[in-house]
Amino acid sequence: MSDQPLILAVPSKGRLQENTALFFSRAGLAFNQSGGTRDYRATISGLADVDVQFVSAAEIASLLACGAVHLGVTGEDLIRETVHNADQVVELLSPLGFGFANVVVAAPQAWIDARTMADIHEIAADIRARRGRKLRVATKYVNLTRAFFAEKGVTDYVIVESAGATEGAPNAGSAEIIVDITTSGATLNANGLKVIDDGVILRSEANLVASLAADWSERARSAARALLARIAAEEQARKTREIRAALPETAELPLGAIVEPFHLAVQPRADDAAVVLWCPEEQVFALVAALQEAGAPTVSVRRLDYLFTAGNPLMERLLARIGA
Repeated sequence: MSDQPLILAVPSKGRLQENTALFFSRAGLAFNQSGGTRDYRATISGLADVDVQFVSAAEIASLLACGAVHLGVTGEDLIRETVHNADQVVELLSPLGFGFANVVVAAPQAWIDARTMADIHEIAADIRARRGRKLRVATKYVNLTRAFFAEKGVTDYVIVESAGATEGAPNAGSAEIIVDITTSGATLNANGLKVIDDGVILRSEANLVASLAADWSERARSAARALLARIAAEEQARKTREIRAALPETAELPLGAIVEPFHLAVQPRADDAAVVLWCPEEQVFALVAALQEAGAPTVSVRRLDYLFTAGNPLMERLLARIGA
């Protein structure tokens, strides 16, 4: 096994690059481009043995598949489209909360009877019977389209690979329907298209992805352990709130009974006058109400920057796939 550093591939341009840099910065992993923004290599401040490479999001999926990089940030749609048997080749370690886009089947709004994929199947048969040819589907997502149409039992179609603005294909007369990504649906609507009711192929977002084909040297593993610890701590902190409850003057809070329904770990008391709890964000108000009902005169809630725990769930997932 070689002694190469950890190679991290991140998007080279656009909102995806901006959001990726912001995500890593929040985790204390700021990119340092010594040659300025035109430099396509970077290091991470305070973290040795990590080589950051800026490449296109589509290329990142291919680099992960062949093991040329250890970790990468790219959309799940590109992973599923580009990487054959993706779950056997890469591990999607963590969704990152940005880069949302749905891969959908869209048809002309004028097709009032086209609501489901079963309707598309019937329309395809009708086109074959009336015009002697197959339904044309314009898309960049060839593999996702074929798999989804097979699942839905739609077989009488031909793919028109799109190199430009896919949503314009029906109006241009080069295809009847399309498979493309959409966020708000505004572009589809502007081109007279609608999403088929059961035509959402994939709900995608940017992910931190690990290559199972990469050469995971001890040096690369050590760097990954440090990097993923910070990411996991920031992610955990983002989902957690710290609750500080003052103790009643006359007696201590019945803490065990209060927290038992919430399945919380109790942090040791910070002082003699208060208890401190960590709580998932969605349980905050219910726990505050329980503390107040038990007699806590004041309860405060605050956000955390990082929450490091004994385990490193992201690294544990990675080691489970590449071998400890």
